[in-house]
Formats: sequence, C-alpha cells, structure tokens
Amino acid sequence: MIPALLLAAGISRRMGQPKQLLEWQGQPLVRHVACNVLAAQSVERLVVVIGAVADEVRTALAGLGPRLTIAENPDYASGQASSLRVGLAALPTASAAVLVVLADQPLVTPGLIDHLIAAYRAQPAALALVPTYQGQRGTPTILGCGLFAELRELQGDVGARVVLHRHPDAVCRVAVDDPAVVVDLDTPDAYQKNRNGW
Repeated sequence: MIPALLLAAGISRRMGQPKQLLEWQGQPLVRHVACNVLAAQSVERLVVVIGAVADEVRTALAGLGPRLTIAENPDYASGQASSLRVGLAALPTASAAVLVVLADQPLVTPGLIDHLIAAYRAQPAALALVPTYQGQRGTPTILGCGLFAELRELQGDVGARVVLHRHPDAVCRVAVDDPAVVVDLDTPDAYQKNRNGW
C-alpha cells in the first residue's frame, strides 16, 4: 500500500497569512489539494498533518470521508522535519512507501499522482521517486519504507531532500510534462499568478 501524506502544518512566513486557508476554486486550498489526492485511484489513504491554525484547517477538511486521517503536529513551528515524523507515525503499518504532497500544490492532479505511483511501482529497486519538469526537481515525491528510519531522525526546518541526497543511486527521477510539480504558492505573487492562470 502507498498512502499519501499531505503536509499542511506550516506557518506560511513568506505568504504572510495561512496559505492552507487561501481560497482556491471556491474552497480552502488545503481542501482542494486533499480532494485531488483522494481522487487519485492509486491512493487508498491520506494522512494530513496540521499544525498552524489547526482548528481552521480541521474545519476545512471536514466531511472528506473515512480515507482521510488528520494528525496534529504540536511542534510545527520547529519546521518540516517534525511534520514528517508525525505523518510517518500516523501511516498504516503496512505502508510500503508514502507519497508526500505539499498543501500549496493545487495544480497537482489525480492523474499525475496515479502516474507517479505507477512509475514508482515499476522500479522495485528504487528507494524513492522524484518528479522533474524541464530538469527541475519537484514534488510530490514518493519515499520508500526503507527510508522511514532516516526520515524520523531529521530535525529542524529540513525535508526529505537531505535523506535523498544520501542515496543518489537509489532515487528514481521521472520526467513529467507537467509544470505542476514545480509550482508552489510561497508568496502572494505566486498565489495570484497561478490563481489567475487557472
């Protein structure tokens, strides 16, 4: 089983407001992204890690069904590593890998998620999968269970990339013809540009 992990606990310093709650197509951004993940045929379970504005994010995710689990990170201010730890702890025990998507990736479609999971399954020796667009690394990434112990040891405001750099030959890079993997909404300008372009 390859569940998905949606990291939605951050403070959104560069945005200046909680980007999880920004409006996207008539709903909070975090709900839009969660719905896209749940619509992927390959995803059986979704764990959403919340932290900043936890009550509001929990409300935004209400009613999305039993395949969604919310895990709260009380230490969210320390950075992404703590959210990865909380998310990994909440995964089903039979998880062979996890697809990690960020809350500010509204352009990632269910079809793209299914494509990435199929590509990972076709590479049984790979410890992880990273999509690329025009040579630029992106997300969502898929992290195999063989990396979970190292991921749990991360500290501070670092993500899985630190661990992936230790295993360059075991990371499958998949080129996709979809800029969604390199689009995130870190700033008000990026939000407006992508919102208007949608």
